[in-house]
Amino acid sequence: MSLPIAVIGAGPVGLAAAAHLLQRGLTPLVLEAGPKVGHAVRQWAHVQMFSPWGFTTDRVARALLEATGWEAPPADEVPTGGDLVSRYLEPLAAHPAISPHLRFNTMVVSIGRKGFDKVKTAGREAQPFVIETVGRDGTRDWIEASAVIDASGTWNSPNPIGSGGLPVPGESEVGNKIAYGIPDVLGEARDTYRDKAVMVIGSGHSALNALLELTELQETAPATRILWATRREQVDSAFGGGAADALPERGALGLRAKRAVEDGRVEVLSPFRIARLARRSDGAVEVEGALRDNTVRVIADRLIVATGFRPDFDPLREIRLDLDPWLESTRALGPLIDPNLHSCGTVRPHGAKELAHPEKDFYIAGIKSYGRAPTFLLATGHEQVRSIAAALAGDHEAAARVELELPETGVCHATPKIGKSLAAAEASAGCCGGAAPAEAAACCVADVEAKAAGEAGCGCPAPAESVAAR
Repeated sequence: MSLPIAVIGAGPVGLAAAAHLLQRGLTPLVLEAGPKVGHAVRQWAHVQMFSPWGFTTDRVARALLEATGWEAPPADEVPTGGDLVSRYLEPLAAHPAISPHLRFNTMVVSIGRKGFDKVKTAGREAQPFVIETVGRDGTRDWIEASAVIDASGTWNSPNPIGSGGLPVPGESEVGNKIAYGIPDVLGEARDTYRDKAVMVIGSGHSALNALLELTELQETAPATRILWATRREQVDSAFGGGAADALPERGALGLRAKRAVEDGRVEVLSPFRIARLARRSDGAVEVEGALRDNTVRVIADRLIVATGFRPDFDPLREIRLDLDPWLESTRALGPLIDPNLHSCGTVRPHGAKELAHPEKDFYIAGIKSYGRAPTFLLATGHEQVRSIAAALAGDHEAAARVELELPETGVCHATPKIGKSLAAAEASAGCCGGAAPAEAAACCVADVEAKAAGEAGCGCPAPAESVAAR
């Protein structure tokens, strides 16, 4: 009896990998640490995604579902994480071709070659992989597999606060005051942030979305104080190109954040490098850091750390990896995704060749394959596992082929979900009201968002790229 191909993680990329392996006549075994499909996605269910449905579902997975009568959501509609789970991942996990191959509450703690440590070479490739797992009840199991696709993601490995990539003193001690990523400020976490002093740390899209959700909370909880700490020398660079931005969605996001700062609703600390955290006797957190050349201490009730994520390689200590020295992707992939050079709109599709490691038949796919680079697109992950499945099936011609076309821009950037009042304010800020040509793109985004929020809008003819993705 042939051994299965282990897929680590039952998220969108892991399930797509299972679908492609089955299409190739191969047997997957999907190992998920959580109790349900899409466990990590459920942690950001309230967040709208960067890409519309047309770039969010996998072609082979869709074909499986459509054969059972499932109808794909509108291609240009933008899902939340919760939509992705309920309308796509759960039906896919329940499909009779997929469900027998899923194993939940199964955390992978180590992967290696049977009887071979990392040093031994002769005969290595002939040995199966051995995967050590721990169940919810603490029971350990050892699973053999012919190949491994690690699609476990990075959600459980957020970057720490320190500007040098390390935690700052006191970070673990005040951990219950810190939320990493984008907490549900307007939903289940509303009472946590209402009328509190909240410091948002970071300068990417996640940080801007958190800031704007806090400003919306501030409308009904005016005592909410919003502090924004960023290491950028010039905070304006976080806003992007504004109305002149080549990506209208990104420009609109930056414009709203800029307006919140200019209106005094957000207090900016820039450039601010945090050096220490300490819990005060009243339960608040004292944040000490360097604001330009001066040491300052700021008091906050809660911290939102939106500084990105990194891969966890601890389970892979016995796997021979070839990593980019600073991104921690595969070495071949690094130059293609380097965020110093690329946005996700300029990262081209890639597959098994670029994702291969010295350990034969071992691949990392999905966002974990990008290491510390934040430029991952879900559609790219689907292309990755299509190519990997072809390579594992011996179809090297298909593995080398590129079967995904991405627009250069407009898919990977998004605007945040905002309330009616903010959308209306954006719509009244010049849209169809004599805006200068340089303001046209953001004007059209405002019109689209006003309509989405239930406002009348003003009929700007928006180009395809300007449809709000968030």
